Amino acid sequence: MDGEETRFLITDETTLAALYGAPSEGAIRKEVDHIPPVYRAFIEAAPFVVLATSGPDGMDASPRGDPAGFVTVADAHTLLIPDRRGNNRTDTLRNLIHDPRIGLLFLIPGIGETLRVNGRAAISVSPDLLARFPAQGKLPRSVLIVTVERVYFQCPKALVRSELWNPDKHLPRSALPSSGTILAALTDGAVGGAAYDAAYPQRLRETIY
Repeated sequence: MDGEETRFLITDETTLAALYGAPSEGAIRKEVDHIPPVYRAFIEAAPFVVLATSGPDGMDASPRGDPAGFVTVADAHTLLIPDRRGNNRTDTLRNLIHDPRIGLLFLIPGIGETLRVNGRAAISVSPDLLARFPAQGKLPRSVLIVTVERVYFQCPKALVRSELWNPDKHLPRSALPSSGTILAALTDGAVGGAAYDAAYPQRLRETIY
């Protein structure tokens, strides 16, 4: 970024507030420190959540998905999230070991509003806790215990503008590079893209849980 561009950077909260103005009363009042029944309904209907964490190597935002209600509301201040089989990068979990702060963004197909939860998370391998989350005869590797600190819903403007749930806007998978094509490009052909793609459907069935 050159010197000309840096003249237009906002670097203090006073300037930011002058540009955007004060939040509406509703935007303030919708934030609470617990999960009331109206917010619990969103969590129990959500089949998808993005987990945001931060650690020594930087920040990470990772998706989690399962049938709706897979995130359990244990009580008004506690969420339980089973951690299913993945690629073993464990970016989220490694971050939480160093910094327990976590942000959650719940999305529900067809619903414009999203729900945001901020809090702190611990990683549990308690046998009794793992046993609460079986899927296709398999238990999760661990369960995240999220202590809720802030909860609020986001208005639907972003999803309305993006038309995220509009099927007429959905791209066919062939419009973008396949997983195999991406890996082949990033490994200079060391990974055979066509073979990777051909084997993936069976691999997904065998490793989904």
